[in-house]
Amino acid sequence: MIAYIIFMILPRSDEKNQLNLIRYMFHMKKLLYFFSFLICFTLSAQELEVTGKTYNPSSNINDGVIDLKVNGGTAPYTFKWSNQNTPLASNKAMGLVEGVSYNVVVTDAAGNSVTKVFTVETEAITEVFNGVMTPAVSALGSVLFWDPFAAVGIYDPIAYADLKRVAIPGWSPDVKEKYTLKTWLKGDGVKVKKGEAIAVISKTNGEDETIISNATGTLSHLTAEGKVIYNSENQEHVIEQGAHYLAEVKYDEPMVMTHPNGDPITKPIPFIVMWLVLGALFFTIRMGFINIRGFKHSLDLARGKYDDPNAPGQVTHFQALATAVSGTVGLGNIAGVAVAVSLGGAGATFWMIVCGLLGMSSKFVECTLGVKYRDILPDGRVFGGPMNYLRYGLEKRNMKGLGRVLAGLFAVLGVGASFGGGNMFQANQSFEQLAGQFPALVGNGFWFGIVTAVLVGVVIIGGINSIAKVTGRVVPVMASIYIVAALAVIIMNIQNIGPAFSAIWDGAFSPSALKGGIIGVLVIGFQRAAFSNEAGVGSAAIAHSTAKTNHPPSEGFVALLEPFIDTVVVCTLTALVLIFTGMHEVEGLAGAQLTSDAFGSQISWFPYVLALAVFLFAFSTMISWSYYGMRSWTYLFGKSKKSEMVYKMFFLVFVVVGASVSLGAVLDFSDMMILAMSFPNIIGLYILSGEVKTDLGEYWKKLKSNQLFKKQIETK
Repeated sequence: MIAYIIFMILPRSDEKNQLNLIRYMFHMKKLLYFFSFLICFTLSAQELEVTGKTYNPSSNINDGVIDLKVNGGTAPYTFKWSNQNTPLASNKAMGLVEGVSYNVVVTDAAGNSVTKVFTVETEAITEVFNGVMTPAVSALGSVLFWDPFAAVGIYDPIAYADLKRVAIPGWSPDVKEKYTLKTWLKGDGVKVKKGEAIAVISKTNGEDETIISNATGTLSHLTAEGKVIYNSENQEHVIEQGAHYLAEVKYDEPMVMTHPNGDPITKPIPFIVMWLVLGALFFTIRMGFINIRGFKHSLDLARGKYDDPNAPGQVTHFQALATAVSGTVGLGNIAGVAVAVSLGGAGATFWMIVCGLLGMSSKFVECTLGVKYRDILPDGRVFGGPMNYLRYGLEKRNMKGLGRVLAGLFAVLGVGASFGGGNMFQANQSFEQLAGQFPALVGNGFWFGIVTAVLVGVVIIGGINSIAKVTGRVVPVMASIYIVAALAVIIMNIQNIGPAFSAIWDGAFSPSALKGGIIGVLVIGFQRAAFSNEAGVGSAAIAHSTAKTNHPPSEGFVALLEPFIDTVVVCTLTALVLIFTGMHEVEGLAGAQLTSDAFGSQISWFPYVLALAVFLFAFSTMISWSYYGMRSWTYLFGKSKKSEMVYKMFFLVFVVVGASVSLGAVLDFSDMMILAMSFPNIIGLYILSGEVKTDLGEYWKKLKSNQLFKKQIETK
């Protein structure tokens, strides 16, 4: 309007000004149209709105669902869930814990975001327990698995990938095929983009397949034209880690590896692992490498060469060893090792062995003290273990208050651990393994629990003497079955021995970044060994305190065989079976299933034997942990036989509960309590290690001067 008035009053002779004004009016008109359109679009566009529904499809735990509906905003949307297993592009989260809050941040293409919080309601009592315990597991885990090195900034726990490997499409360890690289479509060192064709490979039948780059970066050839990439009949290829990769695409900058929800993947150095391993290293040096120097003598003791029938105690050296071994050799040796080798590669086996050897010294110290500070009642019952040496050993050093606190804490953790990790977890996992091989058991967990509880009850009602007699027979049988089967698989694949040990050595000292580098593989190996043999946890000291001996260090010598049997022998054999059969490359399978498949690939019927072995492992672990828990219980609630019977009844009830229902976070929390037992125990071991060293010196002198009781060899 203003421009029009100006146009009317301008002189007609000023044609140049008129033309400029006309142009101005034209541009103003277009600008007004644009702003009108923008205002209309803004008014018509809806704000970003997010609604959601929660579903609890069954009474099973951890199957909750949250389904979102998004209105308004600008597509596409991203969904940043607090649940790390839900992808950024997914509006539906599944496999959620009932009773636990989950948040999601929904962001549209324009950058607008909305945050929502949802909770899947609980229905079954098991879901209630699981939901309540999940935060407790997170809290205890934040302590046990806290990374002190990352906290002080000397180690970056975030996992980075500096390259992406290009694999044979559809490859799996059980594939029977030969793949040859026919021709490269992109040269070595050339920049490629994700989705570009880079090579053509051919199969045995002459069929060709074009290989597509799975990343953007610099291409690096791993196989020359005309050469074989992977041949299932070449055992070196079967054993070699990553033999099915034909190329690498190196990123210009290392990329952060992420979970499906976008959170960075971390490879921390857990505090609990360092606590156990550094303690083992300290005791190894402090005791003058007793794990090596005392190995031969420990074998003599276990064979009964120095058994004194008149010595105080309840069981022989071998029975005490069998009881303690039965408490550690279990599902961790089968499922846990498979997970460790799958995550850390073959190299994790090397560090597992190293940790097992170091753990022998921790066992020596704690079991020597277990015998030294035991209490034997007039009726012959023995009360020993960390509760005693923490309380009375520290009291002797004017640390009465600290000793009582540490002993009480250990006992509380011991009771909780015996009901969960030493009982319900064993019953639950053994039932699942057996049901997987014998379908008739499916849905009959309650009755399986009843039968198992009866078998356990028959043994534990009789006390440590009954437990020791059973473990003394069961442990050698179950260990022999497993060891013979493992050796059979290894012998059947003996031609793979060179590639297998090469893979272990190379994987230990030059692993790929995808496995976490040397630090990542070392931590995985140490973690599996430390969690398996329980050296430093203190549980075995309870069993060994019942041994018949006048010399505490003698039982320490016997005890150092435990980590050797558990880790250096059984865990290593499991790892070798996986490596020799090439199953260490398989991803996505549960640990026990992975081990079962590895044996089954060589001995078709062995998965059935393995299922029975798992039951025996679980059964022997339960009866041993019943004794550990009972001694922790009697420390807290009195040493009467009535108190013992109350604990045994509780223990048997939990056997049935464990086999009948899946308690998820409840079992996880109890399992963590086993690890937490190492905190009070190792503090006490550090303080008391000086007197153990003194006792060891005196024992060596007596041994060398033939002052120890020695069985006479009968002559006919």
